[in-house]
Amino acid sequence: MIDVVVPEEQEGTKAVVRAWLKQVGDRVEVNDPLVELETDKVAMEVPAPAAGVLREILLHSNEDAVPGAILGRIAPVVEMDSDRSPAKAGAQPSKETPGPRPSPGHSAQQETRLSPSVKRAVLQHDLDPAQIEGTGRNGRITRADVDRAIEAATKVGRPVEGVIPGVTGDIRSHFVPHDRMRLAIAENMHASVTNAPHVTAVFEADFSAIIAHRDKHKAAYAKKGVKLTYTAYLVAAAAEAMKVAPAINSRWHDDRLELYDDINIGVGTALGEKGLIVPVVRQVQQLSLKGVAAQLEELIEKARRERLTGADIKGGTFTISNHGVSGSLFAAPIIINQPQSAILGVGKLEKRVVVREVDKVDTIQIRPLAYVSLTIDHRVVDGYQTNAWLTRFVEVLESWPLD
Repeated sequence: MIDVVVPEEQEGTKAVVRAWLKQVGDRVEVNDPLVELETDKVAMEVPAPAAGVLREILLHSNEDAVPGAILGRIAPVVEMDSDRSPAKAGAQPSKETPGPRPSPGHSAQQETRLSPSVKRAVLQHDLDPAQIEGTGRNGRITRADVDRAIEAATKVGRPVEGVIPGVTGDIRSHFVPHDRMRLAIAENMHASVTNAPHVTAVFEADFSAIIAHRDKHKAAYAKKGVKLTYTAYLVAAAAEAMKVAPAINSRWHDDRLELYDDINIGVGTALGEKGLIVPVVRQVQQLSLKGVAAQLEELIEKARRERLTGADIKGGTFTISNHGVSGSLFAAPIIINQPQSAILGVGKLEKRVVVREVDKVDTIQIRPLAYVSLTIDHRVVDGYQTNAWLTRFVEVLESWPLD
């Protein structure tokens, strides 16, 4: 028997079994996705370590999965007797919830296999797959089908009798259970503000130079298969600013400060109602603008398709929250992604009227501006380093060469 174990290295402090992708008695091949785990930061699949038949499931859905724990066992192909089925060989039935049954009105040919993202969603929201009408090929349930079912379920409220002080009458409400991602975000945010004294400084950045550069070069980048976004400039400028205040790219320890040589910048990526995840662009100090843009495009696409791995979000040393893409002008404090020491916030880009001196004469101009903020762990750095970093960051953006 070959043990299937929880990986020793994982991104996140806790892990639970989310869903088994195979059942006891199923034949598996090497590296077949076998079981899905979820940490407080990312979901990941554990592949089959060998070909054979899944003989036992030892850790079931929602059970804790500590590094090195045995998830299940596989009987290798060489041990399988052609005259004995896995059931006859002593396989134990799984405690997993049985697969979806065709509901009334569904075709007998309906596809009942669920993708990992669909399994995760129905488990998180306690939905019965048999009651969800699949619109995929052969009636297979898609993530969009699950999202529609979730939306329909949350619209059905129930009255709650009672009176809120100062309000007369009954109030209708309904409850939406927290999913694991929302609980993990809540826990991490609370821990961050509890451990680190947050201080925020705010500057204003003129995006004229990078807009001009992007307009001139985005078509050429596209021909090379790279999408050039404003976020790529922000990542590159942040790495440059680290040169004047290296402690921004660091980690606090009780007895020392750990200064990182690599600049690994996480970019907060919203997943709508599903929460937030932070994929990491690695070793930005060694990348060109094109290299940054290419990594960003790949990571954000994987995030939106729920295909990020533990490696994709591991090892960040600094984070950018581009909250302006959803319309926010300014947010403070933006909670630091511990154990990092700082986080950059970028507000909505909009045209504003400003005064600029031209040939010693004040002029009124319209410029594309955005508020940029740096929230720091005040244990690590003070206002001097914070303002030095922001000064250099804004300077890089505003002096970006056209060619």
